[in-house]
Amino acid sequence: MSTQLLKRHTNRRTGPALPLHPEVSLQLARVHEACGPARRSFALWLAGQMQGPVLWIAPAWEADRLNPDGMLDFADPARFLFVHPRRTEDLLWSMEEALRAGAVPLVIADLPAAPALTPVRRMHLAAETGGTLGKAPLGLLLTPGDGGAQGIESRWHMTPAHRGTQRRWHLERRRARALPPMTWIATQAHPGARLDLKRETETAALTAP
Repeated sequence: MSTQLLKRHTNRRTGPALPLHPEVSLQLARVHEACGPARRSFALWLAGQMQGPVLWIAPAWEADRLNPDGMLDFADPARFLFVHPRRTEDLLWSMEEALRAGAVPLVIADLPAAPALTPVRRMHLAAETGGTLGKAPLGLLLTPGDGGAQGIESRWHMTPAHRGTQRRWHLERRRARALPPMTWIATQAHPGARLDLKRETETAALTAP
């Protein structure tokens, strides 16, 4: 499956970022958080907008695994490397070391709970170090419920909002260091297509009688 590759751009105040939409971008060399029922779809969406391998870290004791057929809706499953630590503390350690190495552009940790401030700070420092060795990596924490990881660069909440055969999601930016909270409706014309984002207020105006 081919996906549109969005080039990195640099914001003088925040550094290099991955743009997903004119109003949505994630700063590289930092760690972000995605929560909500569709948090894995958010992670796969990011992967589809980047090049190179993706490291996906998840607990060995979790029975659920990503379905390659479903992954194809967003990104090529062949790009993914899966790591399944057997201990809780090794989940964050694996992510920190992967970010520090700078060899993988996107590192995702599918966590059973939100981490505390200290390990997140360590991950930020590791990502900055990785950026000095090559292209700056992006770290993404997937947390259950409403999330709550401390010290993250931004927090995103995504839930399914499908209507019949129409593929839709409700996307919220709940926290960002320099941007206000905002909500969008994300639609996908067909599996494999890029997501089209419209502010929720705009979508409501279009569908109003």
